[in-house]
Amino acid sequence: MEREGIMMSSMLPNDKNNRKSPLSEPFRDLIKSMNDLFTDKPMRGFLQTIDEFFKTPFPTAAGFHVETVETGKEYIISAELPGVKKEQIQLNITGNYLTISVENSELETEENELTQVYRRKYFRQHAARTISLPHAINEKLVRASYRDGLLQIHIPQEKGKVIDIEE
Repeated sequence: MEREGIMMSSMLPNDKNNRKSPLSEPFRDLIKSMNDLFTDKPMRGFLQTIDEFFKTPFPTAAGFHVETVETGKEYIISAELPGVKKEQIQLNITGNYLTISVENSELETEENELTQVYRRKYFRQHAARTISLPHAINEKLVRASYRDGLLQIHIPQEKGKVIDIEE
C-alpha cells in the first residue's frame, strides 16, 4: 500500500521528485519555439532585409496592388508601384481589357583587376495585371498619370445605344 501512495504522490505537479509536470507538457514546444526565436540567429538579419527592399523596391512576380473605382462618369484605376520609373510602365488596351505591365532590366558588371574577377549579372523582372471593364475602351479618351509611385488611369464610362423594345 505504501508503494501505491508513493506512486500517487509522485504524480502530483508540486512533488519535488517529479521533474516533468503534466501541466507543462502542452506548452513545452511553444516555450522551446519562443526561446529559439530569441536565441537563434536568423538566416538574414532584419536590417539586411530592409536594405535589400530599398535596393530593389520593384514589385515581385506575384503582382502589385490595383484598385478600380467607378464614379458614375468614369472608372479610376489606381496601381501602387513604389520605386518604379515611368519609363518602366506600359499600358495596353485591347477591347474591354486594360493591361498594366511593369518591366525592369538591369545589367550589373563588376571588375576587379587585382584578383582578375569579372562578374556580369543581368536582372529582368516583369509584373503585369489585367483589368476587365464591362464595355470596350476608347483609347483616345483614356488619361493616365504617374506621381510618387501611384499610377492613375481615368477611363470614361460610355453609355451604349438604347434599343426600344416593340410590343
